[in-house]
Amino acid sequence: MLHFMFDEPERIADGALAETFDLMDQFVAMLAPRIRDEGDTDQKLRKFEIWTKGLRASLIELEQSHYAATRFKEKVASHSVEDMSKDEKLHYDRYVYFDKNSFIRVFSLLDKMGTLLNELLGMRTEKIKPHFSYFTVLRNMRERRAHPALTWKLNDVKEQYKDSMNRLRKRRNTEIHYMNSEMHDDLIQSQRLYGEEARLENIAQQTEDLTRCLHMSIESLRLTFQYACVLMRSKSV
Repeated sequence: MLHFMFDEPERIADGALAETFDLMDQFVAMLAPRIRDEGDTDQKLRKFEIWTKGLRASLIELEQSHYAATRFKEKVASHSVEDMSKDEKLHYDRYVYFDKNSFIRVFSLLDKMGTLLNELLGMRTEKIKPHFSYFTVLRNMRERRAHPALTWKLNDVKEQYKDSMNRLRKRRNTEIHYMNSEMHDDLIQSQRLYGEEARLENIAQQTEDLTRCLHMSIESLRLTFQYACVLMRSKSV
């Protein structure tokens, strides 16, 4: 979708990303005859179909935004904005745009997955917290020891990427509630070194965190839809 900006052909998904898309498509394909044959009077299966298609689109948007952020990051070599040429500053601004777009999308995608999981597995997390996140749903699954074949795999993935996710969450919260996240580091530096040139934020670390959180999102979706397909085959949904 965004490869055209770099004069490249669009990516053909492979590996875990391709497997995740395939599992989502399988789940939707299993829903269609059930909706047709059983009537789906409460619209539950139709919701699962729409939510899954929405998650698929969200994953494409996240993966593409991450790719664009990574490519523009590669074009930034200076250690401060003041040292940048006009062209490099434009590349940096584009990096900031797609990086910000990406880390906001990580949490948006995970929360959409949490909504699907909550209803698919009948967790009723809204009784605990009306406005819940994916991580609230997962905690509810752990505490209730529900669906252990899925719960502990998802929990292992969460723990594997915990440090990167915590840093990304801090940047997301800063961006949404306080100030532009790329300026937060400038504020901290100005408090320590007022009047001196502010160095660029650690964009290498930011990119690594974003990449790891993309992998976390893909793996969590892959496990979720692998389990969802098992439920559909056993007619447990």
